[in-house]
Amino acid sequence: MGGWLHFSHMADIGVHGYGGTPEEAFEQAAQAMTAVITDPAGVRPATRVEVACCAPDRELLLVDWLNAWIFEMATRRMLFSGFRAELSEGGLRGEGWGEGLDVARHRPAVEVKGATYTALRVWLDEAGVWHAQCVLDV
Repeated sequence: MGGWLHFSHMADIGVHGYGGTPEEAFEQAAQAMTAVITDPAGVRPATRVEVACCAPDRELLLVDWLNAWIFEMATRRMLFSGFRAELSEGGLRGEGWGEGLDVARHRPAVEVKGATYTALRVWLDEAGVWHAQCVLDV
């Protein structure tokens, strides 16, 4: 049921994840973020990394979640191809799987600098599908 897509926003790019649960929507938004950089199918799930975030609402939690992965990508020089999120009251624990950046193989298109509050929204639609979106500064 879950998936992701990109949407245009001036010089930046929006990511939109959706799924049957808020967790799946967050996971898919992170997957969409990887797809801004490279094809996620080309990133091997060799190393597991954990993150934890806390925020007063789901929208701010989405920004923190994506920024946590941006931090991990930058400091570990890694890309991630899979994500798992567990939401709780005011927080989120998650893990991602990926590998070290190989410029020749991954051919990164852009560097994601951060998740922003632009077009930030987390919602449940009438069909029972959860959505999570925001714009990334690239």
